Amino acid sequence: MKLDLYFARRFIRSFLLVFGVFFGIVYLIDMVEQMRRFDSDAVGMLEAGELALLKAPATMYRMLPLLTVLATIMLFLGLARTSEMVVSRASGRSAIRSLFAPVLTAYLFGALGVAALNPIVAGTSKQFELASARYAGNVNTSSVSDDGLWLRQASDGGQVVIRANRSNLDGTQFIGVTFYGFDRAGAATYRIDAEQAVLQPGEWILSVAKRWTFSATENAEQDSEVFATLSVPSDLTRDQIRDSFGSPEAIPIWQLPAFIEQLERAGFSALQHRVWMQMELANPALLAAMVLIGAVFTMRHTRFGRTGLMVLFAILLGFSVYFLRNFAQVLGQNGQIPIFVAAWAPPLAGIFLSLGLLFHMEDG
Repeated sequence: MKLDLYFARRFIRSFLLVFGVFFGIVYLIDMVEQMRRFDSDAVGMLEAGELALLKAPATMYRMLPLLTVLATIMLFLGLARTSEMVVSRASGRSAIRSLFAPVLTAYLFGALGVAALNPIVAGTSKQFELASARYAGNVNTSSVSDDGLWLRQASDGGQVVIRANRSNLDGTQFIGVTFYGFDRAGAATYRIDAEQAVLQPGEWILSVAKRWTFSATENAEQDSEVFATLSVPSDLTRDQIRDSFGSPEAIPIWQLPAFIEQLERAGFSALQHRVWMQMELANPALLAAMVLIGAVFTMRHTRFGRTGLMVLFAILLGFSVYFLRNFAQVLGQNGQIPIFVAAWAPPLAGIFLSLGLLFHMEDG
């Protein structure tokens, strides 16, 4: 038991060291990127640092599997260099038994990341998008609620807020829609109710619409107009609308089931969000697989030689499983493979492959 705790502490120290080094590198790179991305008059050193700090948690969260591989390699290379692994094996511990503590620690890291770090990443990602839109002058936003879906777009005279009861799958056709126009001071200028709104390049085409104009007259109903079709200018595209309705990364895992239900009730496809939720639930298993992958090539004494080659094999295999996971996620989001297969096949494949190699190389 004491030896398991010792291995767990060593793994935690290795992981925190790797995490800290990469966090500093990612922060500096993002800071330079934000300064290059925006106009220097709008974003200075302080603003770029703020944006980089908001973006860094999401980047580090995506890198957790790769950091786990590197931390595992560092752990077992250190144990091999000091001959501690040799002593552990001489005492009767098998390779599988020695891996119990690091694998369990990585699994708990993954579970903690899903439960606690995921909501933090969701919050910082949302703040990063809002801050980026503010500095770029792009204020198009959207949300989904029990009342329907809401969308806001910029216009020449101010803002336009759109509310609809439901939509088609790609967000280009709204049913039961209302447009609210506001000037730059935030005062309401008009309201349009329509049975249907279809997005065309550069405009919304409204069917059976009624427009109220709010001016100096007290009776807006008296000046209202009814149109069979009506055009409202818009700079939105189908991809912007589809992507704006809740990027899965910007929604905490605890709120994701309710958001999926609201999204499907509004008429949108929630396949991307369902795949993301299963990927998050499989993340602890993926981190455990990364520990096994890193250990299978480095649980050997340095006197056997070829240490650099073994480290290279461990990194390549870890990257292969990581990119396989990303590729499976894309296939799952496109509906080409089942959601469960997209989320769970890569980590399970990594676990079984590394266990097979470990049995062959260590205990075979």
